[in-house]
Amino acid sequence: MSNSAVDSSDLPTTFDTIVVGNGGLGLSLGLVLARRGLRVAVVGEVGRPLAASVAAGAMNGCFGEVTPTLMRSEYGRLKLAMDVRATSMWDQWAQSLIEESDEARIRSANGTIVILNTIGVPGIDSAGYAAIRQAMQDYKEPYEDLEPEDITWLEPEPKSRPLKAMFIPGEHAVDTPALLRALPTAFSRAGGTLVDSHVDRVIVEGGRATGVVLRGEGKVLSADNVVLAAGVSSHDLLSAVDPEIRDKIPSMVAGGGVSLLVRTENGLIPDSVIRTPNRAFACGLHVVPRGDGVIYLGATNEVLPKPISTAAIGEVNLLLSGIRQMRADLVNGHILKINVGNRPIPLDGFPLLGNAGVDGLWLMTGTYRDGLHQSPMLAQEIAARILGEPYDTDLDVFTPVRPPLQSMTREEALETAVTHTMAVGVEHDWHLPEDFPPLIEEQFRRSFRQVLDEMDHDFVPPPELLFFVEDEIHEALQRYYNAHR
Repeated sequence: MSNSAVDSSDLPTTFDTIVVGNGGLGLSLGLVLARRGLRVAVVGEVGRPLAASVAAGAMNGCFGEVTPTLMRSEYGRLKLAMDVRATSMWDQWAQSLIEESDEARIRSANGTIVILNTIGVPGIDSAGYAAIRQAMQDYKEPYEDLEPEDITWLEPEPKSRPLKAMFIPGEHAVDTPALLRALPTAFSRAGGTLVDSHVDRVIVEGGRATGVVLRGEGKVLSADNVVLAAGVSSHDLLSAVDPEIRDKIPSMVAGGGVSLLVRTENGLIPDSVIRTPNRAFACGLHVVPRGDGVIYLGATNEVLPKPISTAAIGEVNLLLSGIRQMRADLVNGHILKINVGNRPIPLDGFPLLGNAGVDGLWLMTGTYRDGLHQSPMLAQEIAARILGEPYDTDLDVFTPVRPPLQSMTREEALETAVTHTMAVGVEHDWHLPEDFPPLIEEQFRRSFRQVLDEMDHDFVPPPELLFFVEDEIHEALQRYYNAHR
């Protein structure tokens, strides 16, 4: 991207659309619009500090991401439908990127193997495994049961061995570095303008967005439409929007994630993604082949008020302890890189897609773990809205200016938070006297119930926010809830 970015002194000042954010979502939208002949600028620092895309394992996770709680709500089922639609677009999307860039490949894995092993807890892992199977049956998605001992490459420690396994041939993975090289190259070749800078604020005049101000230099870029696809930072850029509108848009917290790039000692890597169901507030343990003896090992998830830029030792240790679940001799591998990124999580847990309450201002963020996978589909959807073309009205439920979307009752959120919290201890392989876990579980239940009781009783926060709640998150929830009283 740095070779194609325009120097600020030579930068045009007027565009049809400005996209703020140069991760997978922002660049995908910029590319779709540039292909249509629009004058488009994508603004973002070349290094993509704090972004989710740079740390993503980039599984084309659709059914592999299904959880029991996802399938119990209409919003969760809609998210799955979005994932299914995105899956159908990836073959053509990846091929077009290869043709429009210098990359020889975009995909990095052949299918996905989901394992149910002895580390997880029944209420999460077993239930999640069953939910994945049920969702595939509902959508008539092909899958194949495997004997765990027949899975090539998988050699866990005996106490971590899989009980069951299944192969999903239609779910692959993306080579993230290749994707993040291909997108800006294709965008530039389509006539788009890459701006290596940071947006300080959006300009709103006469009730509509008219452009952005670049940080530091104060340079103004004008456009008929401004799209905020800046991940966790997107809501912070709404300062020029009337507070009565802005406060009705859920602000975001950061799902700080850590992952590792590891070169295996013997150079062996799996052909497919190998993963567990989602567990313990995170996306489960997964290994993604990257080629040349390198695997991606991920990923943790810690919900925080602000993005993280470095990895905590405990997060790295959790990943290293996961080695035993996949292949015991990974302990002899070499860590090439520690990836750190921040997933954008709205306060109600659902994406922010569409008009931001001001003419010409759009949000395309809040996708949590789904953004990179859904990027081709969401790029088409937001482009259609900007261009005034037909679009999928089912997604209007995720319009940014909205009351909190409720996917659980208070008791369901409470019990989900307790179950996932206890699962964190199991995943960390804790060793406690037999009578301690029930006592700890009850203490967590009381603590989380107190947090719920202190909040607005008309709304229920996502379970993650009960476990990771901090004063700043609590205050943000109250501000959002008060705006919708």
